[in-house]
Amino acid sequence: MSVLVTGGAGYIGSVVVDALAERGERVVVVDNLSRSSQPVLPPGVIFESAGVGDSEAISRLVRGHGITSCIHLAGLIAVGESVRDPGAYIENNFVQSARLIRALLDGGVELVVFSSSAAVYGNASTQPITESAPLQPTSPYGWTKLCVEQMLRMHDTADDLRSVSLRYFNAAGATSNRTEQHNPETHLVPLAVRAASERQEPLTVFGSDYPTPDGTAIRDYIHISDLVDAHLLALGYLRDGGATTALNLGGGTGHSVLEVIAAVERGLGRTVRYKLGPRRAGDPAELIASPQLAQRTLNWVPSRSTLAEIVASLAAFDR
Repeated sequence: MSVLVTGGAGYIGSVVVDALAERGERVVVVDNLSRSSQPVLPPGVIFESAGVGDSEAISRLVRGHGITSCIHLAGLIAVGESVRDPGAYIENNFVQSARLIRALLDGGVELVVFSSSAAVYGNASTQPITESAPLQPTSPYGWTKLCVEQMLRMHDTADDLRSVSLRYFNAAGATSNRTEQHNPETHLVPLAVRAASERQEPLTVFGSDYPTPDGTAIRDYIHISDLVDAHLLALGYLRDGGATTALNLGGGTGHSVLEVIAAVERGLGRTVRYKLGPRRAGDPAELIASPQLAQRTLNWVPSRSTLAEIVASLAAFDR
């Protein structure tokens, strides 16, 4: 019995792989390395450089390694890029996911934990956001995540494929041996940390005229370790017969861009240099999670997700 982790060379994927391996799971990683580098994996973890839409490779791995479940993390993640190049997001996030799911079903895999996003809610009218809020993405990225969620539900009805779609809010922070790195980097917290160095260019704050207290966008930040804990709990939930569902993963507290910058300055003891820029297309003003359903369903409680703890973990990693 093995777990297939797609996108396992990435930021979240590598921490998921570490956690699974530490728990004694047999793990197979698939990643095309288009936005990441060759990972240093725990002993015994099998790695294949392939796209998730490579049906032949997925089928071979499923048969060869006795894969019975999949944690699907692979995909493109930048809202602004998706607005500029929607075709790339349709291909990478939706079309390749459809091929992956078909290959999994053909191989008898019936359990999927899917990396979705709070972007499926778009500009939600009420905060914090519950899972019953209208699903109205404002970007191609959000639409592709929602389409995969809906596809998984269709396969539940038609093929008994059970899944948990985890709607991430903003993952951040570091573990003892993994930190947040994307190519290119688009996430606020690591960019703010970089901007605290005089050798780096100032951070651009995208939008200072949102209908928020300080005019900058508000997001809900969650420590990577808390986020990964939820993946393992979701896998256990499915193995125990849990029904297909979608769950928010967030801390339940919102912080503006300027509040994040201030937290990084306090944590590092250095000034974060920044400049104000225009809004990015597709960015909602505010996204704050209501995590109660995940807490009830998975018995999951985030315990390391204050801004101070997130910044401290990044500072400790860089020492």
